[in-house]
Amino acid sequence: MFIYLHGFASSPQSAKAQDISQRFAQLQIPVQVPDLNAGDFSHLTISRQLNQVATEFADSSAPITLIGSSLGGLTAAHLAQKYPQVQRLVLLAPAFGFLSHWLVKLGEAEIQRWQQDKYLMVYHYGEKQHLPLHYDFLTDASQYQEEDLQRPVPTLILHGNHDEVIPISASRDFVRSRPWTELIELDSDHSLGNATSAIWQAIYSFCFGS
Repeated sequence: MFIYLHGFASSPQSAKAQDISQRFAQLQIPVQVPDLNAGDFSHLTISRQLNQVATEFADSSAPITLIGSSLGGLTAAHLAQKYPQVQRLVLLAPAFGFLSHWLVKLGEAEIQRWQQDKYLMVYHYGEKQHLPLHYDFLTDASQYQEEDLQRPVPTLILHGNHDEVIPISASRDFVRSRPWTELIELDSDHSLGNATSAIWQAIYSFCFGS
């Protein structure tokens, strides 16, 4: 079973989700792409994403490959830590340490305003408009730490060395102490939009052999 997890403020209609789904379809392999917005982006949390995706694990004996982009990649990694049926990970610009990177850009005053007002307006790329996000997203996310990700699941990470959202150093740090992981650095930014062919070649080789 293959499941693709889209990124933060994105959707199953994202360019990467569509491209990867179409390429798997050419191999006659279905890919599940759940909508992690769940019709309520404003109350999104990582915990909700984990619970939602876990319901897709209908047959506990079926091996699962998770492909996750950005926050979807972070979610995939935590699912693999918890569920032994997840036997392979492909992480595209995974959002390791994303709170530290994101909160610095927001600034202390904006964070305090978010806590006080309970909602922060965030641009949602899937909806193409600003939507409110509850402060619970931040408090929930703070409990998920990369240090907890120690289950040796074969993992392929693809990350752009010009990533302006999650620096590639986050993935470099992650693989340094985890010999079961492989990092491919791409000449790209966070969207990896110019690297779709390279991404697919890497996924195909990792999942099906060269």
